[in-house]
Amino acid sequence: MQKIQNDIAAIYKSESARVLASLVRILGDLDLAEEALQEAFNIALEKWPEEGVPKNPYSWLISAGKFRAIDSIRKLKRGNEILSENFSIGDEVYEETYNLEKTLVEDDQLRLIFFCCHPTLPLDSRIALSLREVCSMKTEEISRAYLLSTETIKKRISRAKALIREKQLPYEIPSKSEISRRMSAVLHVIYLIFSEGYSASSGENHLRKELTDEAIYLSRQLVNLNPTPESLGLLALLLLQESRRESRVNENGDPIPLEKQNRSLWDQNLIQEGLQLIHQAIISGRLGPYTIQATITSVHAVADSVENTQWNLIVDYYDMLLSITPSPFVELNRAIAVGMHHGPSAALTIINKLLAEDKLTSYHLLYAAKADFSKRLGLKDEAVQAYKKAIELARQEPEQRYLKNQLTEILK
Repeated sequence: MQKIQNDIAAIYKSESARVLASLVRILGDLDLAEEALQEAFNIALEKWPEEGVPKNPYSWLISAGKFRAIDSIRKLKRGNEILSENFSIGDEVYEETYNLEKTLVEDDQLRLIFFCCHPTLPLDSRIALSLREVCSMKTEEISRAYLLSTETIKKRISRAKALIREKQLPYEIPSKSEISRRMSAVLHVIYLIFSEGYSASSGENHLRKELTDEAIYLSRQLVNLNPTPESLGLLALLLLQESRRESRVNENGDPIPLEKQNRSLWDQNLIQEGLQLIHQAIISGRLGPYTIQATITSVHAVADSVENTQWNLIVDYYDMLLSITPSPFVELNRAIAVGMHHGPSAALTIINKLLAEDKLTSYHLLYAAKADFSKRLGLKDEAVQAYKKAIELARQEPEQRYLKNQLTEILK
């Protein structure tokens, strides 16, 4: 029984976004598709312990959700009328489909992300809705990732859904002439999906492989659909980051800092593919933020140690990135690179400036960086206070354990 429940939980993580995407296409309504998705998994919890997990759980769940949604519509006063208006494929909607075409599945996933990123929706609502629907992130997870209140994220998602209903936005991959209007938001959403998988904003796991896999998959599909310099740059960035996955956590799942990672575990195939993609993006002559971030990551990827890393290049690339996309997160990452190149004092000057300007003051990694550079300078009291603040703000259990271990070491 427990094994089946674990299997269902794993399938929910890996398949729920794909199932939702297909249900939205079939049912034509986002809210109805969400309800159908939950109903499908409820039915799975009832039936699979007795019947076993089906060979194709993805198609089984679509079928179960579809039938349950149709049953719910039939019970409405205008149920049959609604069905006849919205399900033009007639009796075919009732046929069990366990072998959906791969291309249709892929189209559904891209269709969903472009749908959520429709230019009619406000940008903040597009991103919140996409994270909720495309990768099934909880509202609380999105709020932590954005350092915003849960209520704010709820309002953004509600506003997006209301506009979708009001404007009757089509569920489709846009024409090539329209794709460019949505590319920026789509790229950003894929990047955020990967970021949540690369270092989860909360919970028991530092890494969420299902999210990094999903982001890389979507990024590859996007490159196939529209191979722009920035879509190539984003895919390069994700592959280079993913190449380090096996070295980033210990046996307990706790994070391992870059200087202590076993670089022999880095995936050289992903690194080489990432480097080739950067080359393709750069020869276009237009460097966007994702290509620059990929280039920064490539400097790490080709170095044999932290000591032999070309930190001067990384600082220069961060300067370039700040010039086109000013952000306190970029400022913090640049501060760390400056500290590695010019020394801890230089890093602390920037970090203290961010604190004085009230930037990222609820972001635990800002205090973790302050603690680390303070420790390197022998500033024990400052390091202790910064570690305590980082621990207080961290919402991910492995990061909390890592920070507590660092605090214990400095207090010895």
